[in-house]
Amino acid sequence: MLKPGRLLTAMVTPFDQEGCVDVPKVGELARHLLSVGSDGLVVCGTTGESPTLTHDEKLQMFKAVIAAVGGAHVVAGTGSNDTRATIALSEEAEELGAGALLAIAPYYNKPDQEGLFQHFKAVAIHTHLPVILYNHPPRTGVSISAQTLSRLVECCPNIVGLKDSSGSLDVCSEFRSVTKPGFLLYSGNDSLTLPVMAIGGHGAISVASHVAGPELKEMINLAAENRFDRAREIHFKLWDLMNVLFSTPSPAPIKAALMHYGWKTGSVRLPLVDMPPVPRAKLVEILERTLGTPEQRAQEDIGRRTIVEEPTPADLEARSRPAGV
Repeated sequence: MLKPGRLLTAMVTPFDQEGCVDVPKVGELARHLLSVGSDGLVVCGTTGESPTLTHDEKLQMFKAVIAAVGGAHVVAGTGSNDTRATIALSEEAEELGAGALLAIAPYYNKPDQEGLFQHFKAVAIHTHLPVILYNHPPRTGVSISAQTLSRLVECCPNIVGLKDSSGSLDVCSEFRSVTKPGFLLYSGNDSLTLPVMAIGGHGAISVASHVAGPELKEMINLAAENRFDRAREIHFKLWDLMNVLFSTPSPAPIKAALMHYGWKTGSVRLPLVDMPPVPRAKLVEILERTLGTPEQRAQEDIGRRTIVEEPTPADLEARSRPAGV
């Protein structure tokens, strides 16, 4: 089962020079992210370029990350705009040993609130895993209402949280107002993590944590302790970085940032393209002003690194399965 940490990284999918999933790099990056602050990893979400991953590649990603860090740290992105396909992939992710699921609101076909309710209910009742809903109106064209969330939480006890990327504190406030304190409300916008925590959010499902994990972890922990004066200092220190990481279509900027700090995670897949030179230069300037040079950051990461716990027997069994099975 998922350990409901406050800082989850929406992990990129590393590709090799041929554009295939770089399985060794997947495990290496997963271990690194946990060692420098992340409590868990969302695998095959939007930042992981799920729209351009095949079904087998998604299974390959789930298996590789579970084998590397243990299933309790893995939230498998299984959502789509096809309820039956979402259920099938969710069942496969559960069998592989994932700790939880992330299910985005169906996109393009634009269901109404009753359709959203029935979709998420169907997904939830077909798994024993905790389910985190994902509200992202700019990408899906639909928004989960607070009333729909309330109905879902009432009928499906394994719906334990929601990631909101609406960009609206009003929407987050509505979600918080209809859920109990133990419900996990995650900010899906790095720049809104601290404001969301101020209204009772649990933490963040973050992109910036690929490169600023220690700082974000400290900010979130301070906010959880109601130490907002110090948390605000970190928030404003990271402000330019959190915004430049979305200055061109994501995840191109975070992959460029990882490359700058020595992590070769490859290009993005079409129809996305890599960051152009001018915005990339601006990204590098902000990275080094905010986090330091690659050499400085590497030394800091060594000093901060924590030990990633050993995989469980179930994780070792998952590791022994052929990729894509």
